[in-house]
Amino acid sequence: MLKRVLVVVLVAATAGALAMTAAAVPESRATSASTASPGAPSSATPTGSSTGPAYLADREPTFSEDFDTPAAAGGPFAETYRNSWQPYPDGAGGKYYSDELISAHDGYLDVALDGERGAAGTFGTPTGAWSHVGGTFSIRARATGGDGNGIAVMLWPTSNAWADGELNYPEGQFDGSPRVFHHSMLQGLERRTEHYNTRVSWNDWHTYTTEWVPGKIIRYYLDGKLVFTVPRNVPTTPHRYMFQIGNWGAPGHVQIDWVRTYDAE
Repeated sequence: MLKRVLVVVLVAATAGALAMTAAAVPESRATSASTASPGAPSSATPTGSSTGPAYLADREPTFSEDFDTPAAAGGPFAETYRNSWQPYPDGAGGKYYSDELISAHDGYLDVALDGERGAAGTFGTPTGAWSHVGGTFSIRARATGGDGNGIAVMLWPTSNAWADGELNYPEGQFDGSPRVFHHSMLQGLERRTEHYNTRVSWNDWHTYTTEWVPGKIIRYYLDGKLVFTVPRNVPTTPHRYMFQIGNWGAPGHVQIDWVRTYDAE
């Protein structure tokens, strides 16, 4: 898992206000093997639409963002995408400066890593981003450079209670491979995880999908192929879909082509 990351979790206090608390991101301790194929690298350009489960082809996403409107960092991005992206306040945790690092151009969100500042926030509307109870969550992304740094894309409990469940995918150091880290929901044992190594490169575009059936099962997909399934420690309470990037390592970029969420029917 990511090293030294401080999770700063934000919850909606009102439609226009946020409250902030902090908790440490845990280390991985337990392993669960998977026999699924890790999948092949995809195109170096942000094309393709694979999201995971076949049934999604017949459904409209609850939330969808393609980042097609160019917007500079430093304020314009946050304003342009205010109904799609809820960033941590600049300076949160002493390390996150999302407004200063994130822009949109060439059809994708771009986090410009400088090795000193990180970025974090939640996908969705100001009022709807914190209310997911089950569903399917997809992101198409890649990273260039940033060695020594990493990202955690996650479903994090709106309650901020770790034992309500943490589902991280993709997560990992950029000089390694994207992984699944599926956390225990046992009080006091939340650091324990079951995890899966995709063995693909962060440098290539890939689609990462988490399918969450509350209280029953979690399925993880890579480029539309099922690669890992966990039938235990499955959340049943509201979560938010978000990412965090650290503030260390070499300069680089995290690029997100699109994000889709499909709430449970």
